[in-house]
Amino acid sequence: MNATTISGWNLLDTAHEALRSTVRGISAADLDRPTPCSEWTVAQVLQHATGDQLAYAAAITGGPGPDFNPFAPSGTLDGEPLALLEPALTACTAAWATVDRDAAEAPVPVPPGSLAPWLGAGAAALDAAVHAWDIAAATGQDSPLTPGLAGELHKVATEIVEPLRQFGAFAAAIEAPGDEVADLLHYLGRDPAWTA
Repeated sequence: MNATTISGWNLLDTAHEALRSTVRGISAADLDRPTPCSEWTVAQVLQHATGDQLAYAAAITGGPGPDFNPFAPSGTLDGEPLALLEPALTACTAAWATVDRDAAEAPVPVPPGSLAPWLGAGAAALDAAVHAWDIAAATGQDSPLTPGLAGELHKVATEIVEPLRQFGAFAAAIEAPGDEVADLLHYLGRDPAWTA
């Protein structure tokens, strides 16, 4: 990770590194694999995650967001996967580095349009980390979600996910017992035992 682009929001920095590391572990042969996001391939989840991180940056800076619809990714990449992702992570990190922890709210690209700064940074982190898990599950990599990371993300999820379900951003929660990682994935409507 480039030390000059650390956001100062530990949860976000950890989630970005989880996504970055997972994307480093994929090959061109992995891009068409199915993912836990049943309609999307690995390439499409990568495009979606990239677009989302750009949208979080643009919400703060007023700069350009993604030049494609993250909710209708093409699945066709121009270049290496990490080359697509890294500028988005850098932009998001730099944007969040400007956000005052004591501000009443920070702009975000999801309803209601602004959140308490800790929660907004957490929302960007949740998006990055969960899509890292999607890609890891699809490509046979170890889960990037540690119990500690999942526990912190679950706190964020319980604050923001319910209103987003109506837009199809998350499936219905799965009622099942589990550890911190499984609890987070279940809450987001994902099956921790999913395999391609």
